Amino acid sequence: MKKVNREVDSRYIACPIRQVISQFGDKWSLLVLYTLGQKEDNVMRFSELHEHMLDCSQKMLSQTLKNLESNHLVSRKVYPVVPPKVEYRLTVMGNSLMPILDSLIVWGNENINSFIKR
Repeated sequence: MKKVNREVDSRYIACPIRQVISQFGDKWSLLVLYTLGQKEDNVMRFSELHEHMLDCSQKMLSQTLKNLESNHLVSRKVYPVVPPKVEYRLTVMGNSLMPILDSLIVWGNENINSFIKR
């Protein structure tokens, strides 16, 4: 087979939707963000988060939290105690996503019967 060399349009690479999805559009990130956002103080420990997401393995939850932290959507605070105490909280930028997630949930509730697999 002959390889086709195509130049990628810079608008394609810079597309905001593409960038958001590639950074935190995986299966768990939005659920973690939303779960944190439902707490009054936006703070939860790992075990609390995992209780809300039992179908997410601890390994996957840990990876998701690290990714969200690297994208500045979640901050991680470690307390110097034994056993270790670690808290996760939404950052200002993470908190700014909450109205968007709320809108997505409203849309989902209104349209779920149209796209749910039967």
